[in-house]
Amino acid sequence: MGKPYSILVVDDHPLLRRGICQLINSDSDFSLFGEAGSGLDALSAITENEPDIVLLDLNMKGMTGLDTLNAMRQEGVTSRIVILTVSDAKQDVIRIMKAGADGYLLKDSEPDLLLEKLKETMQGQLVISESVKAFMLEIKDSDAELEWLNSLTPRERQILEQLAEGKSNRTISEQLHISEGTVKVHVKNLLRKTNAKSRTEMAVRYLNQ
Repeated sequence: MGKPYSILVVDDHPLLRRGICQLINSDSDFSLFGEAGSGLDALSAITENEPDIVLLDLNMKGMTGLDTLNAMRQEGVTSRIVILTVSDAKQDVIRIMKAGADGYLLKDSEPDLLLEKLKETMQGQLVISESVKAFMLEIKDSDAELEWLNSLTPRERQILEQLAEGKSNRTISEQLHISEGTVKVHVKNLLRKTNAKSRTEMAVRYLNQ
């Protein structure tokens, strides 16, 4: 998997946003893709290129984190989207994870733990702060059918297997000798066929078959 992993930090509090950016820059496994103070700015920042991870605040003025998450998924953004918030409310956790987030982390996390969790999400893991992990039991998985798996082309299966190993678009393109743009198109088709809202959800569903 290609390192460093690029991260877009989205938070409407300038001081906190700057601190998170400095934390990311302190770890050689990460690079700062950019920072945005609103959901609209975040969407504008990824029109041409996508970061590996979008670290997204939940409670922003105007366009909320949930609005931003929904907009990104509707646009076919394949980045890992991890929520970083002060809210440990059950309804927030459930709404966000159902909307296709790849993680839900609390802002009171220790800095080193936050960095570790971001590395885990790049390995295809769903990252949830311990204090809200129990809420995930309320999200029922109703995807027992195998029809979607049978609908995949050989190339899509090949890419899905690599996604399940947590590999990035860049790494997959290098290993399969195809362009990163072609990988992105396949990922979007896979998300549609599997009816998944994120690459992590898709990978977990594949591994559970």
